[in-house]
Amino acid sequence: MKVFFSAFSAGKWGKAILLWSAGLFLQAQSLYFPPTNDTGWAKLSPGGLGWDTTRIDSLYHFLSQNRTKAFLLLKDGKIVIEWYFGSFTKDSLWYWASAGKGLTAFLVGIAQQEGYLRITDPSTQWLGPGWTSAPPDKEALITIRHQLTMTSGLEDSVPDPYCTLPACLSYKADAGTRWAYHNAPYTLLDSVIKAATGRSINAYFYQKVASKTGMRGAFLRIGYNSIFFSEARSMARFGLLILSKGWWDQTPILTDTTYYNQMLRPSQALNPAYGYLWWLNGQPYFMVPGLQMVFPGSLFPSAPADMVSALGKDDQILDVVPGEKLVVVRMGEASYLASGPVPFTFHEQLWQHLRAIMVPAASLAGGDQAFSIPMRGYSVSPNPFWGETVVTFELGKPLPVRVKVLDMLGREIATVAEGFYERGRHDLVLQGDRIASGVYLCRLTAGEWYMERLLLKIDGP
Repeated sequence: MKVFFSAFSAGKWGKAILLWSAGLFLQAQSLYFPPTNDTGWAKLSPGGLGWDTTRIDSLYHFLSQNRTKAFLLLKDGKIVIEWYFGSFTKDSLWYWASAGKGLTAFLVGIAQQEGYLRITDPSTQWLGPGWTSAPPDKEALITIRHQLTMTSGLEDSVPDPYCTLPACLSYKADAGTRWAYHNAPYTLLDSVIKAATGRSINAYFYQKVASKTGMRGAFLRIGYNSIFFSEARSMARFGLLILSKGWWDQTPILTDTTYYNQMLRPSQALNPAYGYLWWLNGQPYFMVPGLQMVFPGSLFPSAPADMVSALGKDDQILDVVPGEKLVVVRMGEASYLASGPVPFTFHEQLWQHLRAIMVPAASLAGGDQAFSIPMRGYSVSPNPFWGETVVTFELGKPLPVRVKVLDMLGREIATVAEGFYERGRHDLVLQGDRIASGVYLCRLTAGEWYMERLLLKIDGP
């Protein structure tokens, strides 16, 4: 490999830039990248990774029973699992729904990198004055960054939250002071990209991303929405591009590292589990679409804390786990656990299955060898519930366990179990007759581990 030095590179800043570029290049080089013509894709076997292959059938059953079309898991860029269900194949197209927001955020970053826009620009600069029905001084407060972070301050409780007409975009609060999952301001980022670059979002995507990565797909206008469609492998390619920090093998695509880091880190304190249109795991608290409530704990306790996700309606999932160099893709119809515009329940249960598989099989032998993940699974079903529900957990080794129901202020409402439990699966019944209807947390503590599930108690079926 040849490295060329400019005269500028001899200076202090030149050396810093050179070291930074070399670091990103080496990171990209540690990953495998499939050929752009998709004639082949290197694979790894779960057994070769030392994973517990006895749990794979359970994952397959979980996915197939929940209307999955496609599932892929990459490790170091190579395919470990690739499944298609029914008549769906690797060439079949499916919608990303709101998972496409992650791709839009990436394109905005490229547009800023190329000098077409700044995310601190007022949105009126590109959408024109009067793009909302808010008072002009309030509309002027909204920037591209607010569109990226769901903090535009526009009213989201409208008859059609997808409507992008000015009459549908009314003032609720000053930009930056309120987080609300509102689709319409996000959709208008397509118009921002077109106005700033002079190219449609599809033309810009093809020129800047697809032509360099082998991704295939396009944004299609359906009603007010702009929805990305592709095959599952293209979604996996995008996940790999995110995993490699904007590089595709030796080709830099998003080199604005400040933007990249901001995109995948808390963008505001209102909902630290949200970056620039990406969901962030491992944060101390989070908000969900449609509610102005703050929930303590991590989005997906069973998943790695450093996981970032592009998530969409009907349980469309793109997960990227930098620490373990994983990419996970799920496409399909709404699962039977579907919970609105973002997959929470299904996603958490998916990671319970994945974590069980990724535990080395040798660690199940017992004896003095410590089980690397003591908690192999935790679920509450049915949820929501009215009469009773079953709390299920599986231990990899004997542990002291406490299961308690807490209200949203952290106050204990009920104790489900408290004692020492042996390794294996345990099913505990939670009677709801003494719990009022509302939103709770069901917290399971096992040794030094704890996991939480959002619990909804309702009046009746």
